[in-house]
Amino acid sequence: QVQLVESGGGLVQAGGSLRLSCAASGRTFSRSAMGWFRQAPGKEREFVAAMSWSGDNTYYRDSVKGRFTISRDNAKNTVYLQMNSLKPEDTAVYYCAASSGAAGFVGVLEFEYDYWGQGTQVTVSS
Repeated sequence: QVQLVESGGGLVQAGGSLRLSCAASGRTFSRSAMGWFRQAPGKEREFVAAMSWSGDNTYYRDSVKGRFTISRDNAKNTVYLQMNSLKPEDTAVYYCAASSGAAGFVGVLEFEYDYWGQGTQVTVSS
């Protein structure tokens, strides 16, 4: 069992930066692929970024490549999402998720994840 708690969201102007954190409890964190998803008002939840439990593989949606960076610190049971050059269209509730899988597994679909956090709001003003 893995419990996830996101933090770090807030209000920022376009072009600014935020770093989201996702603290995990449970002994299986170091063997869990981790992902970030987001859901904007009136839209479906979408994939943002993911990292394998080994840390060797990462994957990003095209619209955030070069601006967002996912990282993890297994010693702290925490995964991060560094978001730079934020745009108003990045406004959403951001969720972290954990998944079991092989060392190099990187999931991009919601059903590939077993555990979800409660979400943290990110609002980017123009």
